[in-house]
Amino acid sequence: MNQRIYHGNLQPLDLANALVGYFHRGNWRVQRVGDRNKLVVQIATTDRPLSGGQTALSVILQRVEDGVSVDIGEQAWLGVAAILGASAISLLANPWNLLHRLDDIAQDIDNLQLAEEVWKVLDDTAHNLGASQELSNRLRRITCEYCGTANAVGEGRCLACGAPLGYLQPRTCKKCGFVVLHSEANCPNCGDRL
Repeated sequence: MNQRIYHGNLQPLDLANALVGYFHRGNWRVQRVGDRNKLVVQIATTDRPLSGGQTALSVILQRVEDGVSVDIGEQAWLGVAAILGASAISLLANPWNLLHRLDDIAQDIDNLQLAEEVWKVLDDTAHNLGASQELSNRLRRITCEYCGTANAVGEGRCLACGAPLGYLQPRTCKKCGFVVLHSEANCPNCGDRL
């Protein structure tokens, strides 16, 4: 899953600052580009990491109505995969080579888990700012299909014409925050069972 939506009173800059603060250390380098409505945070290993191979990831933070949409781009795996492959070949040639590569292999595995670590930082930051993946009350309005009148969520019938509204009630995926239809059994964004 590469996209989540956080609903609430937060800005892309809030999430970008959290990522920069967390990852601007050790073998990582971070840069932030864009404006207040759309930011891209790029997280990568340094040009010459102390151990392990090189990896990179882009996080796109975009302002949406009443929240922030987060997309994580594809991670560059080639450097890490090549170094892990070279480690496996050298291990076959001489098992004692493993002793010299343990730190590098541990760093490579950490690099491969970068996306999971980014989601954890984003989830924690959004939670601390009072945001969630549930729709806010401001967005919880149902428009009657028959007369076009806006109704509060939870209303069983349209206030203007009396038409039934039950199947129009909005909800979001608990895993990614994507707005889903009442009739959907699985989230169209992440595939999670609703």
